[in-house]
Amino acid sequence: MKAVRRHSWLGGREPYWLVGALLILCFGLAARLGLWFAQWQGNRLQSANLMGVLLGDSRRMFANHFFAKADAYFHSGFYPTVFDNREAFQTPHMAEDAGAMGGHNQGDEEGFLGAPRDWIDKFSRKFFPSVHTHLDEGGPSGLADKGGDLGGSSEVREILPWLRLSAALDPDRVETYTVTAFWLRKRMGKVEEAEQFLREGLRANPNSYELLYELGRVYAENKNDPDRARNLWEAALRRWQKQESAKPEPDKFSFVEITSHLAKIEEQQRNYSQALEYMEMWKARSPSPAAVQKQIEALQEKLRAPEAASPGKGSGSS
Repeated sequence: MKAVRRHSWLGGREPYWLVGALLILCFGLAARLGLWFAQWQGNRLQSANLMGVLLGDSRRMFANHFFAKADAYFHSGFYPTVFDNREAFQTPHMAEDAGAMGGHNQGDEEGFLGAPRDWIDKFSRKFFPSVHTHLDEGGPSGLADKGGDLGGSSEVREILPWLRLSAALDPDRVETYTVTAFWLRKRMGKVEEAEQFLREGLRANPNSYELLYELGRVYAENKNDPDRARNLWEAALRRWQKQESAKPEPDKFSFVEITSHLAKIEEQQRNYSQALEYMEMWKARSPSPAAVQKQIEALQEKLRAPEAASPGKGSGSS
């Protein structure tokens, strides 16, 4: 009798309230997940990069791998593995040579393979890259001409896709944009493409003083527009001061690069007093303050020269 009653209870209309409660719960959960998904960095609403969406946070690991792959091409394949001594490769040489990062490398760049263990090991090294070279120095085959133009080199063209893929996977990695722009404008002569790539980086990293500094180099070195370059470097300095000055270990390398270029461009424009101010800032964080002091003294001497020459002119005329 109890079994029949239980069956009739299940077959009645009473469980509809349970179904309604489940529907309300599902609706609330969907609304909560929708809000979370809208704020999630990996959703398709914030990124049109399908590969970045699929890889999620692991895309940064792949981006770092592709950046290292580009650096390996920069060395024509002569690059340490995870089993070799990497002290001389802590900072990617490609980024260091481009001026995008300060160097922290130690040890022997040539000797991470170590001495050959026997004649077989020595002979086998003839069949893979075993000499330290850089593409901007000509590479193993002397690819660069006297002007350093590598635009026709297939090896250089192989570097750029790795860098672009690294930037696509991790758009927050600023040095990828600065290194790629350097190679485009200095080694391949593609100034407009370099500027466009830097501006893409600025859209992804609007507060980056490194990208503003590199964009200023484009206008100073390639477009002969010192006023535009000065404005960009001044903006880069303001952002550095806002982001880095209060840190216990600020980015001194970028500060020195920005202030030294500002000092030089002000000196070129004969704004000597402003140039001296930037030189004092440069000196304060420079790893070689004595060398900067010599430049300060030379500029101060240049400022005093007209005053020293004016009495002579007066006595000569009388």
